[in-house]
Amino acid sequence: MDVTIVVPLFNEDESLPELCAWIERVVNANKLSYEIILIDDGSTDDSWSVVEKLRAANPNIKGIRFQRNYGKSAALNEGFKAASGDVVITMDADLQDSPDEIPELRRMIVEDGFDMVSGWKKKRFDNTLTKNIPSKFFNWATRKASKINLHDFNCGLKSYRKKVVKSVEVYGEMHRYIPVLAKWAGFRKIGEKVVEHRARKYGTTKFGWERFVNGFLDLASIMFVSKYGKRPMHFFGLIGTLCFLVGFVMTMYLIIARIYDPANSLVNRPPFYIALATMIMGTQLFLAGFLGELIARNAPGRNAYLIEQKLGVE
Repeated sequence: MDVTIVVPLFNEDESLPELCAWIERVVNANKLSYEIILIDDGSTDDSWSVVEKLRAANPNIKGIRFQRNYGKSAALNEGFKAASGDVVITMDADLQDSPDEIPELRRMIVEDGFDMVSGWKKKRFDNTLTKNIPSKFFNWATRKASKINLHDFNCGLKSYRKKVVKSVEVYGEMHRYIPVLAKWAGFRKIGEKVVEHRARKYGTTKFGWERFVNGFLDLASIMFVSKYGKRPMHFFGLIGTLCFLVGFVMTMYLIIARIYDPANSLVNRPPFYIALATMIMGTQLFLAGFLGELIARNAPGRNAYLIEQKLGVE
C-alpha cells in the first residue's frame, strides 16, 4: 500500500465527510493505493456515527474508537500500530491541514529519502497572542534542546517512513516530540516542508495554554530519558557523588578548624548543618541511581535495539 493517512479526532463530526472526500480526491488523482485510519478519541458528538457511515461507503476508511478521551498521543500511537502503508501521513481532522500536501510529503519520503518530513505552517490564521507567540518560543526551546532544525514541531501534518512509526512509542503528550523520538531511535534524516494552514471551518480549538506548560515538562522528560534512560547511575550517581564530596570537604574543614580552635563550636555554625545536609542529599541521590539501575536492568526493553541490517546472522 502506498500511503496510510492517520487522522486523530475529537468532536469533529462536521468536518469528517469533507476531509475524507478531499483526501479521496487527492489520492485517486495521484493513483495512490491508500487507507484512512480515523481514531475517535472519546468524542461526545456524532463523530463515531459519521466514521461508521464513511466506512460503509468506502472500505479504505478504517476506524478506531476510544472508550474515553486519552489525548492525541494515544490516538497517534494506535494509528501507527494499525498503519500498513509504506508512507504514513498524519493530519488533524479540523480541515486546517490541507490534503493537497499529501503527494509532495510522500514524494519527499520515497524519492528524496527522508525518514520523516514535518510540516511548517509558516503563515498561520491563529490568534497571535494565545498561539503564535507561545508556539514560537516553544519551538525555539525545542530546537535548541534537541538540535533538530525544525520551525514547527507541533504541526499535525507530517509524513513518515513506515519503519519510523513502527519504531517509536508515543505516549502522554509526546506527539509534539515525535521528531525527537525519531532522532533518538536513530532516524537522522528529518526534513521540513512549508504547508498551507487553513482557517478553522467548524467547531473550536481543543487546545489551551496548559499545552505549553506540559510541553516543556515533556521536553525535559524526553531529553532526560533519551540520554540516561538505560544508565540512570551516570546522572544520579554523578550529582550524588559531587554533593557528598562537597559536604565531606566542608565537614573536614570545620572539624580541623575546631581542633585548632577549641572555642569554635561546630553546632553553632550554619556551614556545619549545610555540609551535613549536602552529604545526606548526595547519599540519597547515589541510592536513587542504584534504584534506577535496578529498574532499568529489569525493564522489558533494557536490551531492545533497532537494527538496520544483518549480514550472515539469523
